[in-house]
Amino acid sequence: MNIELLNVRIRLLQNAVTVDEIGNHKNSWQEYYSCYATVSAEGGKEETAAAQTVEADTIDFTLRYCRKAAALTSTGFRVEFAGEPYDITAVDHMNFKRKCIKLRCQKVRR
Repeated sequence: MNIELLNVRIRLLQNAVTVDEIGNHKNSWQEYYSCYATVSAEGGKEETAAAQTVEADTIDFTLRYCRKAAALTSTGFRVEFAGEPYDITAVDHMNFKRKCIKLRCQKVRR
């Protein structure tokens, strides 16, 4: 893996339950890990759902293998890139060689 290709800083966020001062439980995203990654984007695709045209932005992030990155799952984590949140749809461990991990992500609709 070429280190010079890891040129974009991303933040990995973990879903956590927080309790406020009066005891209400809320889901929130807290920073889990921050690292450099390679980004390959597939922009411009559109999907039609319920007579609406919705832009589907999917991005692949490739990052170096480490223990924190190896613990990532598609249900409990999210990627923040350029101030925008992306849901992880798939985690690929690249043949389990422990060199890099690829995250397939989709932009969160607000």
